[in-house]
Amino acid sequence: MIEIKGVHKSYGDVEVIKGIDLTIEKGEVLCLIGASGSGKSTLLQCINGLEPIQRGQIVVDGTDVHGPKTDLNQLRQKLGIVFQQYNAFPHLTALENVALAPRVVKKMGKAEALELAKTYLEFVGLDERAHLRPTKLSGGQQQRLAIARALAMKPDYMLFDEVTSALDPELVGEVLDTMRNLKKSGMTMIVVTHDIAFARESGDRVAFFDKGNLCEIGAAKQVINEPREERTRQFLQRVLN
Repeated sequence: MIEIKGVHKSYGDVEVIKGIDLTIEKGEVLCLIGASGSGKSTLLQCINGLEPIQRGQIVVDGTDVHGPKTDLNQLRQKLGIVFQQYNAFPHLTALENVALAPRVVKKMGKAEALELAKTYLEFVGLDERAHLRPTKLSGGQQQRLAIARALAMKPDYMLFDEVTSALDPELVGEVLDTMRNLKKSGMTMIVVTHDIAFARESGDRVAFFDKGNLCEIGAAKQVINEPREERTRQFLQRVLN
């Protein structure tokens, strides 16, 4: 599991995460919602060790992410993360992009890595485009490529940071379908999203963040359909109307 205990995160004098306590169980899909700048994306980066924290502790399967003796490169093999930007290598084909990390990080042989890459490209529905370079793929296809690249490291957890926000509306569905398939496979996921319908339908729980605070958390349909906190109601009324 992932345990977040009293975490504070600041940029200079600006505190962007204000004492968050949160536990994510294996197999759970937790969706984080809230206005831009509320601390959701920063929390993902703290979980992955990409950003330091000022106070508190983040523990992944018993390992203190920010502990002085923690091997972050090794830990990150457990934590796949996908951002808004696709970050694919433009000079490599889709197949080569997915095979790269297993070859470099896990020292996997070329043939084995390419076979693994084929498996994950098929999972995200890109097996027929394996030979194409990223510039020949649509935005939705490039985002699915980014998911396949993360999955090729066989992580225990997947972190998604607003992966559909930069896409044209007609391309959003194919990425969300891939994430739904991941849920069916039992993958533990933390999803920062502005897609309230996806959070309600595919999330086990939803956490609402406001100005660095975790204001409300509960079953997805309860938080979105019948929020208990007035601040949650105000936010949902604004984004759903």
